[in-house]
Amino acid sequence: MNFTVNYVRGVEDPKSGPVRVGWVLSDVDSPVIYDPPRRVNSRSARKDHAKSAARCPAVLNLESRYFEIPCPFDLNIGFSRDKEGKPTLRNLSGPTSAIRGSTLGRRITITNEGEWRYPDRPMIQLKLPYLFLADEPVYLTQLDAYMHYRKVPLPGTIFGGRFPINVWPRPLMWAFEWHDIEKPIVVRRGAPLFYCQFEFDNPERSVQMIEAEMTPELKTYLDHISGAVNYVSQTFSLFEAAERVRPDTLLTPR
Repeated sequence: MNFTVNYVRGVEDPKSGPVRVGWVLSDVDSPVIYDPPRRVNSRSARKDHAKSAARCPAVLNLESRYFEIPCPFDLNIGFSRDKEGKPTLRNLSGPTSAIRGSTLGRRITITNEGEWRYPDRPMIQLKLPYLFLADEPVYLTQLDAYMHYRKVPLPGTIFGGRFPINVWPRPLMWAFEWHDIEKPIVVRRGAPLFYCQFEFDNPERSVQMIEAEMTPELKTYLDHISGAVNYVSQTFSLFEAAERVRPDTLLTPR
């Protein structure tokens, strides 16, 4: 009898299945260069042996919980200071670069020097148009793509973060703290910039990633909460106010 009761409850309970997470691009030029989020997996790993690590349930379970955001274009940038001593970025690929310097300057910037955590470690930000949405409580954690091997290690660390995408969906960015400014930042198009992990009510539930529609209701809500960081230091304090005006549905499959 208990088995039957639990089975029926699982069918009726909408939270018994996968958690639906939507992704959508905000307004951006050339959206075609931004590939969909990819579930992390050992694509080229050998799986012919029964004891292969690529078949390990623990490994597969871990990988299935990460989605990677690929770099949209080649990065090869160096750090310098101008004649006035102000920090600047240099496109080290020069005329052979696949991206124009003016375009790169609109997407990647150095934060104000007074906002750096350490005076000798510049902070840069690559603006991205990726938005993640959910219609039930879901937290997104942004962390380094630590399972991706780089022949040339990055000369610093990325900034992670954690926030609720059912209340506070916002465009992500790649924030980087440059520890060794003598070395360039080199990231090739398609390589993962970072991972996204999603937390919800039940760790046994999986994530179903869905491309979402930028509906008028979603656009209005995004306009309502966007830019708050420019006026309020602790934006988490605004979650309750944002939830009061949140439409019933943010995630509409495309």
